[in-house]
Amino acid sequence: MKFLNFLPMLLAAFLLTTGIGNNASEVLAAEKHNIMVKDAWSRARPGSAKVGGAFVMIKNEGSKADRLVSVKSPVAKRAEIHESFMKEGVMSMAPVDDVVIEPGQKVMLKPGGLHIMLMGLTQKLKMGEEFPMTLVFEHAGDIKVMVHVKEAGAMSGAHKH
Repeated sequence: MKFLNFLPMLLAAFLLTTGIGNNASEVLAAEKHNIMVKDAWSRARPGSAKVGGAFVMIKNEGSKADRLVSVKSPVAKRAEIHESFMKEGVMSMAPVDDVVIEPGQKVMLKPGGLHIMLMGLTQKLKMGEEFPMTLVFEHAGDIKVMVHVKEAGAMSGAHKH
């Protein structure tokens, strides 16, 4: 009988350590027409911030290439795909028209490389919250994901336990 009283605590400890049932550790993923978008995340930004970034992993599990052609989110007036690069020893960035994802290829949109710029933020991006974002593909169409907001200095979407 004492074991039955202990069982709920044991189950809770298991769920917390494995990440099962913990929203912060669940893979945020959406799939359509063999395009998988997962691990969508952003950095916390104060209410006064006008720009932010969003990052995702895109995998093409299909047999033909697809292109990410645009992004939209209600948290920004405009969202653009950008690429960071070194130019004359200075880190710079510029918009790109699209991102091609070849069959079997995985593309990481991450800090310091390809990423999504959220411009004209309409709200504070608060750590621990989520916001919707839609990625628009040439063939797969719209893929909606929830973006998990991490700490301001985060460098990856990997969840910590």
